Amino acid sequence: MKVLNLKRILFGLLLIISCHGVLYAQLSKSDQVRLDELLGKMTLEEKIGQLNQYTGDYEATGPLRQGGDKVDDIKNGRVGSMLNIKGAENTRILQEFAMQSRLKIPLLFGLDVVHGYYTTFPIPLGEAASWDLEAIERSARIAATEASASGVHWTFAPMVDIARDPRWGRVMEGAGEDTWLGAQIAGARVRGFQGKGLGSMDAVMACAKHFAAYGAAVGGRDYNSVDMSERMLRETYLPPFKACVDAGAATFMNSFNDLNGIPATGNVFLQREVLKGEWNFQGFIVSDWGSMGEMIAHGYCKDEKEAAMKSILAGSDMDMESRVYTRELEKLVKEGKVPMSLIDEAVRRVLTKKFEMGLFDDPFRFCNPEREKAALHNTANRAAARDIARKSIVMLKNENQTLPIDLKSKDSKIRTIALIGPLAQSENDMLGFWSISWPDGDIVSLEEGIRSRIPGDVKLLVAKGCEINDKSEAGFDEAIAIAKQADIVILSIGEALDMSGEAKSKGHIRLPGVQEELAQAIHGTGKPVVVIMNAGRPLVFNWVADNMPAILYTWWLGSEAGNAMADVVFGDYNPSGKLPMTFPRDEGQIPLYYNYFNTGRPSFGDHDLLYKSAYIDMPNSPKFPFGYGLSYTTFVYSNLVLSSKTMTAKDKIHVTLNVQNTGKTAGEEVVQLYLRDRFGSVVRPVKELKDFRKPMLLPGETKRIEFDIDAEKLSFYNNDLQWVAEPGEFDLMIGSSSSDIRLQESFELK
Repeated sequence: MKVLNLKRILFGLLLIISCHGVLYAQLSKSDQVRLDELLGKMTLEEKIGQLNQYTGDYEATGPLRQGGDKVDDIKNGRVGSMLNIKGAENTRILQEFAMQSRLKIPLLFGLDVVHGYYTTFPIPLGEAASWDLEAIERSARIAATEASASGVHWTFAPMVDIARDPRWGRVMEGAGEDTWLGAQIAGARVRGFQGKGLGSMDAVMACAKHFAAYGAAVGGRDYNSVDMSERMLRETYLPPFKACVDAGAATFMNSFNDLNGIPATGNVFLQREVLKGEWNFQGFIVSDWGSMGEMIAHGYCKDEKEAAMKSILAGSDMDMESRVYTRELEKLVKEGKVPMSLIDEAVRRVLTKKFEMGLFDDPFRFCNPEREKAALHNTANRAAARDIARKSIVMLKNENQTLPIDLKSKDSKIRTIALIGPLAQSENDMLGFWSISWPDGDIVSLEEGIRSRIPGDVKLLVAKGCEINDKSEAGFDEAIAIAKQADIVILSIGEALDMSGEAKSKGHIRLPGVQEELAQAIHGTGKPVVVIMNAGRPLVFNWVADNMPAILYTWWLGSEAGNAMADVVFGDYNPSGKLPMTFPRDEGQIPLYYNYFNTGRPSFGDHDLLYKSAYIDMPNSPKFPFGYGLSYTTFVYSNLVLSSKTMTAKDKIHVTLNVQNTGKTAGEEVVQLYLRDRFGSVVRPVKELKDFRKPMLLPGETKRIEFDIDAEKLSFYNNDLQWVAEPGEFDLMIGSSSSDIRLQESFELK
C-alpha cells in the first residue's frame, strides 16, 4: 500500500508540472501575468495563508477550534477564505482588513447556500422529486443572485452524494438514490449557481460535495466508514461528481468518511488520480469542516503534522477549520517532506478563482447594500419558490378522490375544515435543515396558506393535537372534538426541521412522538382525512399509509410552503412529483433501492419465497417505489415503436410512444425509461433509469414522446474497469415508476 501511494503521489506531481497552463484556461493573458507576479512575491507563510479557511463563528456548522486572532491573521495575509459570513456590510468589513495585508489579496466568502438564501426553496431531496431540471436550475440561479448580492462568493453546494439509506440524515441534502437522475440534477444545480460564468455579478462558485461515497456510510451513520469495490464507486457514486466537473464546478469538497481504509481528505486516488488527473478538474478542493485534523481520530495520521502532510500530498488545497496547514506546512516544506511545487499548485488554484471572480480588480464588487436590499426583497423570487415547492409535492395516495378538496363547485358540501397536527401552524419547520435564518423572514405556514384560500362561508378549525416529539396525548381531546365538527380533516404531521440533516442519523425512521396515535384517533372519528407529511427523508408510516385515504408527501418546502400545499390541496395545482428515493416498509429492509442485482435465487414478487433471496417476516417490496407519484388525472401509454430491433455501438435506436391524458384535469406525467442488460461479463441491475420526459397534457390530449438509445446508455464498467457496451440482449421498459412499467420491448446490441 505504501508503494502504491508513492506511485500515486508521483503521478500527482507529474500532473502538477503539466497542468499549470490548464489552470490558467479561464484567465486573460494579463491576469496570468498578474498571478505569476503575485505568486513570485509571496512568502511561504502568505502562500499557506491562502490555503487556510476560518469560520466567522456567527453560525458555525461544525465544532469550533479556538486560538489566534482572526482579524490579525487576515491583516497579515494568513487567511485565504472565511465561511459563515453573510451580508454586504459584514463581508466588506472583513475584506477591508484583507486590504491592509502586505499584498492585498482579497478573501473568498463561503456559505452553505443549500436550498436558497433569503428565499428558501424546498430541500434538495424535495426538489429532486419534481423531476424538473429547469426548475431545479432556476432555484439555484435565484439563490446565487441573492447570495452574491450579500457578499457571498461561494456556496458549499450542491451535495451530489448518492444515498440508498434513509437512516442517514443527509439524504435531505441530495438528489436521492439514482445515479443517472442524480447526475442530471448535479449539472443543473452547478449551472444555476454559476450562471453565465464566474465573474458575473450574480454568480457564486459551486462546490460539489462530498468527494466521495459519503452517502454509503455503513449503517447510515453520519461520518462512518465506506467500503466498496472500485467498480461500484465508479459506476454508482462518481458520475454525479463527473457531471459537476463537466458543468464547470469551481470547487470540490472532500468527505469525512474513509473509503476502503483511506480517509477521503488524504486520498490520493480520489483527489489526484481521478479528480485532478482523469477528469482534469481545474478548480480547487476544500476539506470538509475539520476533516484534515480528524484523520488523527481515524487512525490514519499520528499527529497534526502528518495530517497536514498527507492532506497536501493527496491534493486537498484548502483547510477548513483544522488549522493544520497554518501550524505545520511551513515546517514540512523546510524539512523537505512537502515539495514547494505542491504549495504553489494549491495556491495557484485558489488565486485563479479569485481572479476569475474579479476580486483582484474590485475586492468589494459584491458588497453593495443597495443591490443587496433589492435582491432580497424580490416578489418574483417568491413566486418561483411557490412554483418549485408545489412541483416537489408527491401524492402517495388518493382513495375515493378525497383530493382535491372542492370548495368551488355548487355541489361542494365542505363547509367546515379541521386543520390538525403539530406542523399545522409551524413556520420555521417549513424551512427545513440547512436553511438560512432571517429575523424578517416571511414563512407561509400551512394554516396561513389554507386561510388565504378558503371563502368566507367556510369555517377553519385548528388544533395542534400533540407536539412533534413528546409522549403527551393531552391535546387529543380537542383535536378529536374539532374533527367531529368538520366535513373533512387535514392532518399535518412529520419531522421538525432539525430531525434530518447533518449529524441527524436515526436507527428508527418512524413518525416521532405520538403522531401515529394522533392519526389513529382522528381516523376513528370516521371523517375523511388528508394527511400532509413534512419530512427531510423517507419515513416509515405503515399505519397511516394503510388506513388514511389521501396522503401528500411535502418534504420541507421553504418560504412558500403553506401556499404551495394549499395549491395542491384545493386543486389549483395538479401534483406531478415522483419519489427520488425508495420508501421502505421497515428499517430491516434498508438499504433498499430499485436498481438491485438479481441473485441466483431471485424472489419475484412477495410470494413464493421459499429458498429465495427474501425475508420470512416481511415482503421484499418497498412501501412506495422509486419514481412513484400520483396525479389528479390518469395517463395511458401506448404504441411503443423502436426504429430498429438491433444496433451497433455507432448507431442509435429511436424510441417513440404515445402518452394520453385520459382524465378531466390537465397534468404533467414523468415518463421514465429504464434499461436492463440481460447478460453481462459482470451482473447488471434488474433495471436502470436512463432517461425521462415530463410532458404537460391537457384533458384528452395525446403527445408523442421520443427517446434515443445509444451505446453510452448501454455502457458500464466491466471487471477490468473498462467503460464498455457489451453486445447482447437488452430490455427496454417505459413506465410511470420503477415498478409500474407500462410498455416493454427488447433489442440487441451487435
